[in-house]
Amino acid sequence: MKVIFLQDVKGKGKKGEVKNVADGYARNHLLPNNLAVEANKGNVKTLEAKKRSDDKKAEEELNEAKKLKEEIESLEVNIPQKSGEGGRLFGSVTSKNIAEALKKKKIKIDKRKIELAEPIRSLGYTNVPIKLHPEVTATVKVHVVEGK
Repeated sequence: MKVIFLQDVKGKGKKGEVKNVADGYARNHLLPNNLAVEANKGNVKTLEAKKRSDDKKAEEELNEAKKLKEEIESLEVNIPQKSGEGGRLFGSVTSKNIAEALKKKKIKIDKRKIELAEPIRSLGYTNVPIKLHPEVTATVKVHVVEGK
């Protein structure tokens, strides 16, 4: 029996895949547990329409990420911090501080998307990568200045 998987089934198929499985397995396990539906014309058309809408949505997300990248890369974020001799900071600048500074400039970025290998511990400029989308990474210029 041909079925369309609604969820990933280990060893059988992934979500959205159309596969031929044993009739008994389909009737007794896949269909009653809503893991798959029978692959008739209507269900196949529904699957194709869903794939098209998912592709369109993914393309829109990619375009939004590219626009946001341009906006972020034109910015310079100033973060005031207390510092001691030689420009060393008391404490450090973390991804959370950078996310808050961006929020003040009306750009909302999750701190987990900011790829800061280790906290910034000195005054000056640092280029910090931000992963906006699996294919789009922006770089924001962070300027740590003496203050507070």
